[in-house]
Amino acid sequence: MSGSEPRSPAGADHVQLDSRPILPTTDGNENITEVDAFNTSRQSLDPAVEYKMNHQRRGVALIFNHEHFFWRLMLTDRRGTMADRDNLKRSLTELGFEVRLFDDLKAEDVRQKIYEASMDDHSNADCFMCVFLSHGEDDHIYAYDDKINIQTITDMFKGDKCRSLVGKPKIFIIQACRGDKHDDAVLAHDSTDSSSESLANETEVDAAAVYTLPAAADFIMCYSVAQGYYSHREIINGSWYIQDLCETLRKHGSSLEFTELLTVVNRKVSYRRVGMCKNTNAIGKKQISCFTSMLTKKLYFHPKSK
Repeated sequence: MSGSEPRSPAGADHVQLDSRPILPTTDGNENITEVDAFNTSRQSLDPAVEYKMNHQRRGVALIFNHEHFFWRLMLTDRRGTMADRDNLKRSLTELGFEVRLFDDLKAEDVRQKIYEASMDDHSNADCFMCVFLSHGEDDHIYAYDDKINIQTITDMFKGDKCRSLVGKPKIFIIQACRGDKHDDAVLAHDSTDSSSESLANETEVDAAAVYTLPAAADFIMCYSVAQGYYSHREIINGSWYIQDLCETLRKHGSSLEFTELLTVVNRKVSYRRVGMCKNTNAIGKKQISCFTSMLTKKLYFHPKSK
């Protein structure tokens, strides 16, 4: 820097510029210089920091389970979803959650239950969880008689609406179809395809599509299937995703970091493929679950002290 150029005050925040010179072009347009800016005074963060999970309570887990739907919606019954509900209740109870089950509620009742939960005092709780087992469409999930915008649900738990959950994990799990495509199998064998265990355990799909939605800091959105693809459900054992999620929670829920656990679930689900299905085009097809994390720290469900 030459002596004639002004200097920034000592210790002041400053922006450095990554400048690229103007280069000749062949189309006659000027190749304008661009800059990349960054703040060099940003505080360094500890990558190992964890959410505080030693409150008096683990927290509430709401499970909205939908098997039957009002006939005007023209949605099929979700056979096998009761197995998902019971599987989740057992797995989440073992992790210390206070599980509240709701079956086939109307849309207004679902909204009311969620609103009541957002108004609760979560000060002595580690986190909050909400699970939807249903059909989906675009950015909505179906209740018994109507669809509900998922964004309006997550908004109830943002910091300006639910102060007692500020800085705490808010976990949303959505078991619903997210598209109209099947994932083609590329493996010659599949050792974890449980649908072949029983000829009566037919595989079905959850209808319509759910899109990935933004939430806010400390939210994590867990989806049974990647956007644009079918989510598979066995009529006896329940959905692939919930089966594998619950098994992984029981084995590693108290020891593995949650996003790492969800990655294991992704892998387990990806090993499966459709065996017996009324839709012959689905036979042999696969599925991959996914999650969108806005968590800002590592999340562990360490065992609660007795």
